[in-house]
Amino acid sequence: MTQTNLANALNRDDANAELFELLRIPSVSADPSHKADMAKAAEFLRSKLESLGFTARVDETGGHPAVYAEHLKAPGQPTVLLYGHYDVQPEAPLEEWTTPPFEPTVREGRIYARGSTDDKGQAYAHVRGVELLLSQGELPLNVKFFIEGEEEIGSPSIVPYLKAHADELKSDVIVISDGSRFAADVPTITYGVRGLSYVELHVQGANRDLHSGSYGGAAPNPINALCEIIARLKDDQGRVTIPGFYDGIEPLTDEERAMWGSLPQDDGEFADSIGVSALPGEEGFSVLERLWGRPTLDVNGIWGGYQGEGSKTVIPARAGAKVSMRLVPGQDPENITRLIQNYVPQIAPAGVQVEVKGLHGGQPIKFDTSSTYVQAADRALQRVYGKPAVFARTGGSIPIVAYFAEILNSPVLFVDMGLNEDAPHSPNESFAVRDYHNGILTSAYLLEELGR
Repeated sequence: MTQTNLANALNRDDANAELFELLRIPSVSADPSHKADMAKAAEFLRSKLESLGFTARVDETGGHPAVYAEHLKAPGQPTVLLYGHYDVQPEAPLEEWTTPPFEPTVREGRIYARGSTDDKGQAYAHVRGVELLLSQGELPLNVKFFIEGEEEIGSPSIVPYLKAHADELKSDVIVISDGSRFAADVPTITYGVRGLSYVELHVQGANRDLHSGSYGGAAPNPINALCEIIARLKDDQGRVTIPGFYDGIEPLTDEERAMWGSLPQDDGEFADSIGVSALPGEEGFSVLERLWGRPTLDVNGIWGGYQGEGSKTVIPARAGAKVSMRLVPGQDPENITRLIQNYVPQIAPAGVQVEVKGLHGGQPIKFDTSSTYVQAADRALQRVYGKPAVFARTGGSIPIVAYFAEILNSPVLFVDMGLNEDAPHSPNESFAVRDYHNGILTSAYLLEELGR
């Protein structure tokens, strides 16, 4: 099929309307009150895939349901598994949204809604890409879909599901679109993702909140103690101080540093885009190297004490923080979690009790850029953008990727459609209408190229 025919056959208005319907479903996996919405989103996808001639079903997982569908009508041809997730991040803080997070709104060429880019828009681009090919004839290869509902909470039920359905999910290659391209006009193939160790720090002081006048200066203050602990987790050169944290990590190769150094990265523009005046981080590495190829430690949330209007002069009994550590090849999330659990009690001030609670994690992973699957993706992207793709890693984490490699033993291919400026996980998340439509074309061309 020629580029012109497929592009002309794309029903953009209908593709938008269907995506908007999916975006209106508040499928927040972290919030138990949205259990019915999770089921509704899964059923929406199942029904759509069934209407395209797929054998499709919704499977219970022990957590949120997963959607599996298959279209196996090309004997002797390769089989591709298209992965995505229909669950989304919580919408809070709601007051920072310009328009309601679950009422998709188009402004200046962008679709604003929670999940628009992460990952409903990108996953649905594959659904519409398959539909586009089917509108012109039969699919050139066998296609399976696996769309889950727990990615945003670490996919806790997915490992047992993958093991139970390994034969059914087996494929020649797994395609994932759940991240960002390097820039709007730069087609990108992602060949690595960072891993994750996500923990909570809990600090306990007295057995009750204390009057800060009667006890201040004598009683331990959990918030002060928590601040001291956090401050001691990194040094003044941006390096994590946890003993053993950097042991065994794979260094960046000269080729990678040269390749990333050749990309049109402007640090000043990057800083301006997020409204900051400086880009602090680990010394000795460029911004891209720190984002893609080095491990990090960041505080994602902190609590303790009085939060209401006016004043309440207390020393709180407890305080806490959520901490994420992004990991690179050579680091193991379970080991990193153990290391911080051992270290925090050593640096905690006297008088408080501390606990480090591991929440979830994911393995870092890197792929071969010379595979035939990557070459097929490059050809597909050239058909959309008119230029070869660049190769990049991503700073985010997709825990299921390592499980795919371990359990299904299938290579993974990242073909991302979004941009960092889409603000995934943030208020006013969006997805450019053009990127959504280009994503549909990319999916269709990719299936054609993989079918060759």
